[in-house]
Amino acid sequence: MEVEQLNDIIKSSKNILITSHVNPDGDTLGSMCGMYSLIKENFKKRCDMLAVSKIPEKYKFIPNIKIAKHIDEFDKSREYDLVINVDVAAIDRICDGKILFEKAKKTVNIDHHKTNIGYADLNFVEGDASSASEVIYSIAKKLNWTINLESATCLYVGILTDTGSFRFNNTTPRAMQFAAEMIELGILPNEMFRHCYETYTKGMALCQAYCVEKAVFLDNDQIVYTTVYKKDMEKYNVEDEFAEGLTERLRAMITTKVAFVAKEMKNGGCKISMRSKSIDVSEICGVFGGGGHKLAAGCTMKCNIDESVKKILQEIRKYKL
Repeated sequence: MEVEQLNDIIKSSKNILITSHVNPDGDTLGSMCGMYSLIKENFKKRCDMLAVSKIPEKYKFIPNIKIAKHIDEFDKSREYDLVINVDVAAIDRICDGKILFEKAKKTVNIDHHKTNIGYADLNFVEGDASSASEVIYSIAKKLNWTINLESATCLYVGILTDTGSFRFNNTTPRAMQFAAEMIELGILPNEMFRHCYETYTKGMALCQAYCVEKAVFLDNDQIVYTTVYKKDMEKYNVEDEFAEGLTERLRAMITTKVAFVAKEMKNGGCKISMRSKSIDVSEICGVFGGGGHKLAAGCTMKCNIDESVKKILQEIRKYKL
């Protein structure tokens, strides 16, 4: 069985790297630190952890997160015995970390995005799972690994945030069961919720309010989008993480069927975050090299915000809303 191969590969590897994706969210960070903790507990090995971009302040409570290093801190000529990507739907989502992935003797891909093509030597991709953290927890149970409170804390973050605090349609019985088992291990749901959802600064709240206020409503209010420019973020003194949850706020409006946020990137281009109540937005984002889930997806455009919005709207309108 493949899951037993994973056990053997970890056991035989002397140096291991666990990699999270660019613009990290709770799932990629939770699953990265969760995998680190599981390997430390069950194999008595310490791994390196790679964060290819800045870790949001609100996730710095996750156990062992401070051990993670930025790509600039790595010797890119190093060859790892094993590189494990977590919550990485496509290889380009680890940016310069791709160099370390391709040089590795063995590679593993643990994910839950249906658009993941299985690019590693060993792939654990469950499109019906709520999160990569849920997939890792399932693997740990199958292999009878010890799951301690530290590991559970990390993986609970991934399930909690990728289900939108158990509100999204990916909140399955298995996800709830795993979360319940973690609570039995000592997880305090109120504290986890506070860390993940109640850490807004004044600037973040005001910037989100500004972005909602200037939202554009089209096609009888079925399509709604807003734009975020670098000058907006500078005005309110916020980082990229302020936009987390903004697309969901737009989708939550009664008339909305498709919502998206177009955010100007520091190095040029535009990042699109899209949500829907019915149509498959992963297909829309896939046209532009992105992907994700049916009702939640994203992509990166090389053009400016105005041109990006124009192209996205053209693609959305190909679907019957």
